[in-house]
Amino acid sequence: MSETAVAELPRDFDELRASILSQRESLPKRIAQIAAYALDNPDEIAFGTAASIAVSAGVQPSTLIRFAQHLGFDGFTSLQGVFRARLRERNSSYEERLNTLRVGDGTAAGNHRILDGFLTASRKSLDVMSRTIDEATLDRAIDVLARAETIYILARRRSYPVASYLAYALGKLQVRNQLVESAAGLDPEMIAFATPKDAVLVISFSPYAPATIEDARGLAERDVPLVAITDSAFSPLASIAKLWFEVAEADFGGFRTLASTMALSMALAVGVGEARRAGRGRGRRGGHA
Repeated sequence: MSETAVAELPRDFDELRASILSQRESLPKRIAQIAAYALDNPDEIAFGTAASIAVSAGVQPSTLIRFAQHLGFDGFTSLQGVFRARLRERNSSYEERLNTLRVGDGTAAGNHRILDGFLTASRKSLDVMSRTIDEATLDRAIDVLARAETIYILARRRSYPVASYLAYALGKLQVRNQLVESAAGLDPEMIAFATPKDAVLVISFSPYAPATIEDARGLAERDVPLVAITDSAFSPLASIAKLWFEVAEADFGGFRTLASTMALSMALAVGVGEARRAGRGRGRRGGHA
């Protein structure tokens, strides 16, 4: 085992992810490269071969072994088992998730216990955000969004309810915005109107919606400022966004809350509204902080 390996073997994917993120600044270049690939492409790590993964990640197969040993595993196969377990958990049906909420005697959890579980998970998420949020990043993000002629809001799947709320709140605050959604499949046409004078607020969590990442990358290539809410320093959004927030939501019985994400979104929307009201917003766009 590597001398630099972690003291304790990660027991599940969440612990593995936390271990990788805690070391991200000190990882050797090639190990950091495969670490980023692993968190962005967990399904490929779960079922790919060492050879195919190495090619996709742009490293040598031996780097996979070094990566596994660095994290405390005896080899790549052991590490791969954690990714496979995560995939089984992620793909569990809602019936299976409900079964995890059953109490010791096998009976279904009471409604109050279910509510209390989600309240506890929400409090945990909110406490973490309160301790870790970077005020300077929050201020800069509000400034970027407040100076935009139009704020484009981009999110899909689990993140979509947050995007819908943002569009509602910004509309009520009289901030021009465009929620990127279309039953007719006109999303590309919508975002084609975005220019560097606008801004994009994009939200995506692992497993990241491919269409969201593709759209965000295309907007960034056109120099449209991106503010992202995501869940990892290795998220594909973290590398392309002008500013980004890391939000880790707790779960109850496999069902993740959106408490912290919604709280952050409310703060961004109200902050933008207040900046516009105070005259610090649109019309004074001499560049982004």
